[in-house]
Amino acid sequence: MPNYRIIVDLSDRRLYLLDGDVVTRAFPVGIGKMLTVTPTGEYRIINKQPNPGGPFGVFWMGLSKPHYGIHGTNDPSSIGHMVSHGCIRMYNQDVIELSTLVPIGTRVTIRP
Repeated sequence: MPNYRIIVDLSDRRLYLLDGDVVTRAFPVGIGKMLTVTPTGEYRIINKQPNPGGPFGVFWMGLSKPHYGIHGTNDPSSIGHMVSHGCIRMYNQDVIELSTLVPIGTRVTIRP
């Protein structure tokens, strides 16, 4: 049984999926802009919702910090940039893949 955790590295704008201490996947992400930075720290995925609507693309995974999550986007050109209100944006196909692998309760570390 995999022991998944997520590390979001804001400096290189990538989300890493680890099984134990081994990186199994890496995805490009969009992060918060200067006035609405993505918060660093230790969180957990507390809910999942397909097709949340609006700018959240095809999937939403809420974090234990209220109002923040990992989600898809309706603007794929924003990936790799500092554009969000603090959430972590992924390409829709990437967030679907990630959501099938990680259960609710998965640890998410966001580091500068």
